[in-house]
Amino acid sequence: DGAAAPMETGPQPGTASCSTSSHPTAVEDDFRFILCERCQQESPNLKLLTCLHTLCLSCLSENKPIGQCPVCRTSIPQANGIPNMDNVLFTNLQTRLSIYKKIKDSNGPSCSRCRGEAAAMWCSECEEFLCTKCFEDHQWFFKKRSHEARRVEDLRAESAHQFLEDTRKPCNLFCSRPGHSDQGHISSIYCRKCEKALCCSCALLDSHHAPFCDIRSETQRRQEELSTMNQELKQKRGSFEATYTALQDEAARLEEAQREMRELIQQRVEQLVRRIRQEEEELLGLVEARQEEGRRELASELQGVEGVLRRMEAGERLVEKMRLYATEQEVMDMQPFIKGSLEELQQLQPPPAGNRAQPGDLAECRTRLQAL
Repeated sequence: DGAAAPMETGPQPGTASCSTSSHPTAVEDDFRFILCERCQQESPNLKLLTCLHTLCLSCLSENKPIGQCPVCRTSIPQANGIPNMDNVLFTNLQTRLSIYKKIKDSNGPSCSRCRGEAAAMWCSECEEFLCTKCFEDHQWFFKKRSHEARRVEDLRAESAHQFLEDTRKPCNLFCSRPGHSDQGHISSIYCRKCEKALCCSCALLDSHHAPFCDIRSETQRRQEELSTMNQELKQKRGSFEATYTALQDEAARLEEAQREMRELIQQRVEQLVRRIRQEEEELLGLVEARQEEGRRELASELQGVEGVLRRMEAGERLVEKMRLYATEQEVMDMQPFIKGSLEELQQLQPPPAGNRAQPGDLAECRTRLQAL
């Protein structure tokens, strides 16, 4: 494409890899595809990866340690992380769109030669804006070359799509023979054997080249080959889309199953906590009941033992007083009664602590707690 030649309206080699302008002012929404697919900025250095994504040198340089396309994670085969293929199509489209935006600008473009007057014409061959006087000089100078020139006002009325279609130039391939490209030998013949473009002289004088075909036929064949492959990929894409949908559904089902399981776990844990709390209340109540029962039993035993001790103290005290102060008549009258009471006390035995049933036994509570 002849639009790739450096010119005032296009990006120059010394510029930064990405423009500083933001996307909405850099290019129309319909042509976002010509931007770097990572930073969404214009760049004069766009590279085409084997995964067919387009990135600028700046993004590729930042992505070097990873060695993968930041869009689809496909490995970049080049060791330095920079692909060899330039996306000349997108770069040239950026250049041509910059020309169109100058045409659509409210102030309009100025003459590329005299730099002073407003441009009235645009030559697609020279890719220059021309005022009326410079256009007359241009027509006289290139009168034998039939350069196509159009009025800027007519171009301003066109859409960007129409402008790009109208400015797409015919084939200007040069002969592949060393030295011929420098001499401007235009190729119109394609050698299918060596797969190179040739000028008429090389095709006629060199017998090694055969068979031949028209270069335009070859470019058309290549376009049709890409279209055929694209149609096959469209058919194959259906299976990938179905697989992608199935994987999305599986991911959704997995997420739903995880959500349901989380809710079930929370419900069961809440039920378990409520049950444990209920069991806690019952066990605490049982402990209180056992403690109350034990207290009553111990109180009864304490009361009985305390009564026996008091009877013994009373007996000891009474026997002592009888010995000290009783007369013979008093001894004769009271001794049989006191003797009977002492004999009754002698027959009493304290309850054995080891064999006695423990009041307030908590064995049941321990068993239920262990089970819980």
